Amino acid sequence: MTPNPLLSFLAVPILAFGGNAFQDTSMPSEQRIDAVISQMTVEEKIACLARKPAVPRLGVPGSPIMEGYHGLAQGGPSNWGRVNPTPTTQFPQAYGLGATWEPEILFRIGEQSGIEGRYLYQNPEYKRAALILLAPNADLARDPRWGRTEESFGEDPFLTGTLATSFVKGLQGDHPEYVRVASLLKHFLANSNEDEREFGSSNFDERQWREYYAKPFEMAVVQGGARCMMAAYNAINGTPAHIHPMLREIVMKEWGFDGVLCSDGGGMTLLVTGHKRFETKAEAVAACLKAGLNYFLDDHVEATHEALKKGLLTEMDLDEALRGLFRTSIRLGLWDPADDNPYAQIGLAGEKAPWTKPETKAFVREVTRKSIVLLRNEGALLPLNRDKLKSIAVVGPYADAVIPDWYGGTPPYVHSIRDGIERAVPLGGPNAVEVNWVADMSDTAVKVAAERDVAVVVVGNHPESNAGWAVVTAPQEGKEAVDRKDIVLQPAQEEFIRKVVSANPRTVVVLVSSFPYAMPWASQHAPAILHMTHSSQEMGTGLADVLFGDYNPGGKLTQTWPKSVSQLPPANEFDLRKGHTYLYSKAEPQYPFGFGLSYTTFKFDSLTVSSERLSKGGVQVKVRLTNTGTRPGDEVVQLYVRHLDSQVYRPLRELKAFKRISVDAGASQEVTLSLRPEDVAYWEPATKSWTVEAGRIELLVGNSSAEKDLTLRQVLSVSP
Repeated sequence: MTPNPLLSFLAVPILAFGGNAFQDTSMPSEQRIDAVISQMTVEEKIACLARKPAVPRLGVPGSPIMEGYHGLAQGGPSNWGRVNPTPTTQFPQAYGLGATWEPEILFRIGEQSGIEGRYLYQNPEYKRAALILLAPNADLARDPRWGRTEESFGEDPFLTGTLATSFVKGLQGDHPEYVRVASLLKHFLANSNEDEREFGSSNFDERQWREYYAKPFEMAVVQGGARCMMAAYNAINGTPAHIHPMLREIVMKEWGFDGVLCSDGGGMTLLVTGHKRFETKAEAVAACLKAGLNYFLDDHVEATHEALKKGLLTEMDLDEALRGLFRTSIRLGLWDPADDNPYAQIGLAGEKAPWTKPETKAFVREVTRKSIVLLRNEGALLPLNRDKLKSIAVVGPYADAVIPDWYGGTPPYVHSIRDGIERAVPLGGPNAVEVNWVADMSDTAVKVAAERDVAVVVVGNHPESNAGWAVVTAPQEGKEAVDRKDIVLQPAQEEFIRKVVSANPRTVVVLVSSFPYAMPWASQHAPAILHMTHSSQEMGTGLADVLFGDYNPGGKLTQTWPKSVSQLPPANEFDLRKGHTYLYSKAEPQYPFGFGLSYTTFKFDSLTVSSERLSKGGVQVKVRLTNTGTRPGDEVVQLYVRHLDSQVYRPLRELKAFKRISVDAGASQEVTLSLRPEDVAYWEPATKSWTVEAGRIELLVGNSSAEKDLTLRQVLSVSP
């Protein structure tokens, strides 16, 4: 090929370094990238824009991508491992991770996944996986009918952004020059509708773009340091996300993003077949590259050659696109000597596989039990006293199953709920507890439940609906490519709960699900209800810790659980002000955002604010939290803001700070939360800027978003 004339000055140093100038760490990164690009053929440049940004002829390494919402996916139902799946640590689904309300634990989960990614990539025994991890999903679960709710941390932009930022930091590490693995955020932007995602448009105004849909991504990029991202299938206000000006004008120019920006699987082709934006793939691929995309997850080679031939693209367009890919390789240390990069040593010294370590197993168990939400506990049925039990029935379709989801991997082992309960009680000796289980909803299951001291009913959803791609077995089910048509628990399951409760009043319902369910009968009559998500390898042990009081549940819902679909706007309505999420909905839900019970009780009092005026420098909000019960436990202190004098339409209340804290029985702790003027700003489209509005705001502190739970309040004035 003819070298790019703009790079001809690099000919001497390239030769001086034997064609490997890219390995010269004394050169600025951009010059090292120039050195590689100047030697590449057009064919190599095009090939680099997918799967693995490497140039084998020049010895230039690069990393492919890998899934990993809640543990690396090197196997699982979608066969991400392809040949010979490799076991990896599997945590609860992301929806459950959000329920921990604990950024620190999200950091540690990211760290574990990053270590395992490096280990698999660098260990001579494996030499597989990748160093670019497609996680976290920063999309917001604005509607519980969304089929991919399981992938989201929740419906609130601040909570989701905070957790996503911590996850990114954990994945990438804290080295000033290198990242452990590169975090690739999904899916930009407003991707919360499956049925119309390949051709539909998510429509909302500029304020909601900035304040809601984009906020978690902005936090993860600006605060978390994520430099890789995937574009969404859908359009935004009529323009497909893959070619939307927001990619260059906001993500790159404003947020400083300069890494991998990839299409979703087949997303470029959908510009022709779904959105019908272009007549040919050549036009589509050219538009994607000009918009800022530089990595394709569909067949782009022929279309790119055609685009070059027709003058839709120039070779310089390819050169610019490659820079983001190569910057990521440099940040991963792939172009540098291994001695310079501390992460390059992971897995090389004969160390034990990280997923086999006892501390890893203990950590997954900790995460699992922290993700469990206690929804109901009438008569204090829970926790169960194993010393007073002689028999337990474990019944229901998910009594003895740990089911991975589409983006899950292959765990090294699993403990089902039945297995976890059996491990938690003595099965022999004078204090033996008989555990009987029936993994279905038959009359036999009801009979077994009736004859035992306690019945544990395990219901919920199958993450893949136990069906093929884009197929579900009931309208209440959803997954990728399919939205739910209803949110009520499947009638057969609720009827089964009714039968078991009638047969045995000491019944605990365990709802294992990827999304909210309305439970008209159970939510009012079942003695106890716990919610947890799928896929954790320690599902059963984590739940058993909670059932028997070895751990006091402290998880909180990250999404509003409506009573029925009648409380929801149309699923394709993206204007939140029509009633979506706790921010705007005036309906009384089945369970509110931020809700979760405990085996103990807490009292909030002594609210103090460091100043009556919120101005530059912010304020410190302090509250005393007292455990008024008899057990140690966790509570999440939640701070919301309500705008009393705003000239624009604001949410009913907005989460602005939170902290999960453990308090011993009878003890008190002072909790301090921070609030800055910029935290209460709104986006002003006329000036294209964040505006802090003078006026009054009300601080509301409590343990959920429900008005009755926000027991501490104080009004502040705001000075811009």
